[in-house]
Amino acid sequence: MPRVKKVLESHSNKLHVKKDDNVIVISGKDKGKKGRVIAAYPRENRVLVEGVNMIKKHQKPSQQNPQGGIIEKEAPIHVSNVMHVDPKSGGVTRIGYKVLDNGKKVRVAKKSGESIDK
Repeated sequence: MPRVKKVLESHSNKLHVKKDDNVIVISGKDKGKKGRVIAAYPRENRVLVEGVNMIKKHQKPSQQNPQGGIIEKEAPIHVSNVMHVDPKSGGVTRIGYKVLDNGKKVRVAKKSGESIDK
């Protein structure tokens, strides 16, 4: 019988990070590393960060990789282990929301008040 990975879902699976956000890892073996979010998985509360939580994967030869061998790739980490990079200071910051005059809701850094959304 195959083992099924149970997905623990919270009531709201809204993450504070999105794809292409700049984040800093705040805990774990890669603490202090900065990186860009490659992908977000809200159902699992995990994010994939560039250059963080690298794992070695044994790859069989295929058409894309005819040599095969051991490749290194990123593995997802829990979203609670990352924080946003403040656009002004470069440190960590929490996220707030602000509604602009035109009615658009944007994310802002709590430390500097700088907008995070482009």
